[in-house]
Amino acid sequence: MKVFERLDATLKLPQEEAMLVESVRQLAREKIAPRAEHYDRSGEFPHANVEAINELGLNAMFIPAAYGGAQLSYAAYLACVREISGACASTGVIWATNFHAVKPLIDFGTEEQKKRLLPVMLGGGLAALTITEPTAGSDATGMKTEFRPDGDDIVVNGTKTFITNGAHADLYILFGKWSGIADGKGAISVLVVEKGAPGLKVVREEDKMGLRASSTAALAFDNCRVPRANLLGKPGDGLRILLASLNRSRPSVAAHALGIARAAFEDAVAYINERRQSGWKIIEFQGIQFMLADMATDLAMCEAWLWHVARMVDNGAADFGVEASMLKLRASDLAMRIATDAVQLHGGYGYCKDYRVERLMRDAKITQIWEGTNQIHRQFIGRSFIRK
Repeated sequence: MKVFERLDATLKLPQEEAMLVESVRQLAREKIAPRAEHYDRSGEFPHANVEAINELGLNAMFIPAAYGGAQLSYAAYLACVREISGACASTGVIWATNFHAVKPLIDFGTEEQKKRLLPVMLGGGLAALTITEPTAGSDATGMKTEFRPDGDDIVVNGTKTFITNGAHADLYILFGKWSGIADGKGAISVLVVEKGAPGLKVVREEDKMGLRASSTAALAFDNCRVPRANLLGKPGDGLRILLASLNRSRPSVAAHALGIARAAFEDAVAYINERRQSGWKIIEFQGIQFMLADMATDLAMCEAWLWHVARMVDNGAADFGVEASMLKLRASDLAMRIATDAVQLHGGYGYCKDYRVERLMRDAKITQIWEGTNQIHRQFIGRSFIRK
């Protein structure tokens, strides 16, 4: 594993950030990973893992100091996502979603909004980025949820589906369309809906193949009244807020996928160094070595691109959408392939729940689907080369 140790060392985080990542790595190894199997089997929300994360104050790392946080680099955040996700992919996405959801509030909210709402997250709150609808998935601009102004309130009607943290969120960053604006894309707007808002209902939580301990909920907004003071920006500002949010959340999905991939790779290497067939360790067969070489090489190159994109963000790059799509696409495809190969290398045991690779394979699949399916990302990347 020296090649990966050397790769991680190239990240060169400041001492404070490196110490935090090491603390997260230790937390993931000692507390989160041992509980992952139980939460996967039961499907219950991993409250104990969330509490352990909050004891480290991790929500503060993406909130500016002016609002009580201790904001660290995007690279440090991605490193933490990878570590937590490798231990328990459900817990990884629960915490990462806090970043995805709160970033629009940090970047586009007013001073009053940030001072009023960000303390919820600093206190260990959960947030939900509330975009997807039954008829609006990868094409989020097809959403139909309506925002209708009514005095000092905005009345919301519509439904959302596949909302991570949906049944447990304290803050919902909700995208919908402002009534009275005819242009479908130009009507998209953003509200912060607080827990307990009248007219907000959790309809159901999905019973999923993977990430079984994370809450994925369908929500209904039935004449839900939200103070107009919770509108981010102006009516119609939602599309630019949405695109900015997705560009930063896609590298996070990649870090999540690479945490799964690294865990599956490490399990496979450990197993084939112990398991023997015909008097030989499995790793001593040339065909197995070829599989291992492809897995390791692709994983190293993809992780190197993760840190490249992280540096772009930390250096203030404004245009990194193609790089983010490339990263999300390759990392998620790789996570699925490595997890599948890890099951194969375990033989029949890999198909049994006694071995973690079975769970990792199920957890990996969603990374190819959410934050834009990989087919959508291939189209976006390919289109970027059309000469205008």
